[in-house]
Amino acid sequence: MHGLMMDSQLTITTIMKHADRIHGAREIVSVTMDNPCHRYTYKDAFRRVRQLGNALQNIGFDMGDRIATLAWNDYRHFELYYGISCSGQVCHTINPRLFPEQIEYIINHAEDKWVFTDVLFVPLLEQLQDRLTTVEGFVVLTDEANMPETNLRNAHCYETFIGSQSDTFEWPEFDENTASSMCYTSGTTGNPKGVVYSHRSTLLHSMMGSLPDIMNLSGDDVIMPIVPMFHVNAWGTAYNAPMVGAKLVFPGPKMADGETLTALINREKINYSLGVPTVWLALVNYLNASGETVESLKSVVVGGSACPLSLMKEMEKHGVWMHAGWGMTEMSPLGSYNRPMAWMQGRPQEEIDAYRIRAGRVVYGVEMKIVDADNNELPWDGIASGVLKVKGPWVCSGYYKLDDSAELDEQGWFDTGDMAAIDEYGYVVITDRVKDVIKSGGEWISSIDVENAAMSHSDVQEAAVIGVPDPKWTERPLLIVVPAEGVSPDKKSILASLEGKIAKWWIPEDCVFIDEIPHTATGKISKKDLRDQFSDYQPS
Repeated sequence: MHGLMMDSQLTITTIMKHADRIHGAREIVSVTMDNPCHRYTYKDAFRRVRQLGNALQNIGFDMGDRIATLAWNDYRHFELYYGISCSGQVCHTINPRLFPEQIEYIINHAEDKWVFTDVLFVPLLEQLQDRLTTVEGFVVLTDEANMPETNLRNAHCYETFIGSQSDTFEWPEFDENTASSMCYTSGTTGNPKGVVYSHRSTLLHSMMGSLPDIMNLSGDDVIMPIVPMFHVNAWGTAYNAPMVGAKLVFPGPKMADGETLTALINREKINYSLGVPTVWLALVNYLNASGETVESLKSVVVGGSACPLSLMKEMEKHGVWMHAGWGMTEMSPLGSYNRPMAWMQGRPQEEIDAYRIRAGRVVYGVEMKIVDADNNELPWDGIASGVLKVKGPWVCSGYYKLDDSAELDEQGWFDTGDMAAIDEYGYVVITDRVKDVIKSGGEWISSIDVENAAMSHSDVQEAAVIGVPDPKWTERPLLIVVPAEGVSPDKKSILASLEGKIAKWWIPEDCVFIDEIPHTATGKISKKDLRDQFSDYQPS
């Protein structure tokens, strides 16, 4: 017996139509290369999206064609999200911070037919265009007044591209499992891999992410996604916000500029934002140096890499509560979210702090388990640590054009490549990446735990830990530190500060200072680059 309910398709088009009709007066504010403060409404945006739909139709795209974007967080990129996906094509967002060779590989592997690009990336594409075998044309995201001279073949100005088009458009109907967007992994080992999201997976991810126990979004919120739209759909906020009617503020190319972010927060009364730890470090450093405040900002999400408690405490001094989250490109990306539980009120501060730095509780829609080396499931006791596996409606089942490549086991679980423990409340503790965990004397050392402990020292701005060869123990941890501005730290003091915070045998024998720790294109610490940098390390 089936239920007597209508079989409506779960598509991104439904988000667009709802926001256009119900939340049309809500604003979208953007910093762009050609305008430091562009302001319009959802109704304005979706009128232009319909013009974009007509422009795409006139070019002659087929269902499922891939259309690439190399763009910052702004209103034109937002329009592409909806115009491309709702027309039945695949919005393929590309991280412009990747190496040119990786961008070339990604565009060719995806077989992108057109590329929409910010002005800043035109020179890069000019260098690559002769090797982009499937690309038929380019659209530069600007107006005629700011359109650069370019030798890109078949290049168009975006405002001209859509400007003469009708603002009425009949959106096609298609199955909810139709591909909507693509994002390639950063490719730290081997070539990047393409993750293909569906309309259904995107809609479910957006609905669940907006729930009170997760992002708790509503039409009263003013949201600034600093996490880029070219990486996992800005963690879903380009869909969440229109769904609930929240105001959106896009920082454009000023994602890591503390002064610009502060000005935007105060001018637009932003109360919720999302970004990686390095973004919040830049904001805190600017606030501490300038004496400015961000009174409207109450909550931020931090993800991408582990966030040290010291940074959370610094943000709290400015009235901002940091929520840790965890996920992956392969998970759309939401897997867990850290919102304090009611029973924690009044508990000792040490206990609250211990929970704050965890990756959060498993969200509805995602199943998780941890397993040992023989794939035996381990208990959720907060102690046992194993390989983290996941499944769910917004978890990938394979990579684009790579058969049986998503590391699914016989029961359909996806291997995340992370080591984790999970406690009885469903809180996830990411202990390390499998490839980054340090094996010393036959026992595992969590580089993340050592890094977090080191970050509590006032002379440490950023810390990373890698394993280096040791004749007795096979590997030992090496602590790598970027000193806080204006100080000359003592490594013995920093190493001594770790005592009592981590197991004694986890404490590194050495600490080295460098000016800058390398990061991946998505803002994570690049352990691979650090291992290369210190491949000839000898203890002093």
